[in-house]
Amino acid sequence: METKPEGPRILVDADACPVKEEVKRAARTANVPAVFVSSYDHMLREQSGVQIVRVDPGKESADLYIVNHTKAGDVVVTQDYGLAALVLAKKAFALSERGAVYDAGNIEFLLDRRHISAKVRRGGGRTKGPRKFTAEDRAVFSEKLLKLLHDLQEKS
Repeated sequence: METKPEGPRILVDADACPVKEEVKRAARTANVPAVFVSSYDHMLREQSGVQIVRVDPGKESADLYIVNHTKAGDVVVTQDYGLAALVLAKKAFALSERGAVYDAGNIEFLLDRRHISAKVRRGGGRTKGPRKFTAEDRAVFSEKLLKLLHDLQEKS
């Protein structure tokens, strides 16, 4: 796969990512490199067309690797609002596994909501988890990722 080293990459918080195949297809279509970052706790097997990076076990290891290796213009796929906020500060783009685009207009709200939910749980309360991941979520993600990559390539 021939790629431009100065162009965008897709970095994936891959430990529990349900859209790995969609990322691989989008990366091939857009001719950009994809990097799947996973801790040794969640061993990914080697896959053609993507780079696999394994990091130390621990819940923040993959996030730290992604933050430290993201550059402006990269696309990060994650469901973690904290990671999304950090990569947005580096002028990268962040996309959820359901196709939601994280940006300056929504990230503060999402972080606040996460904080409030954590307080409720620490106090013994219950909060709703995410709804079941659907085929429609998968399709929306693919569409949004391809559009974002197309837009980035148009700019360069």
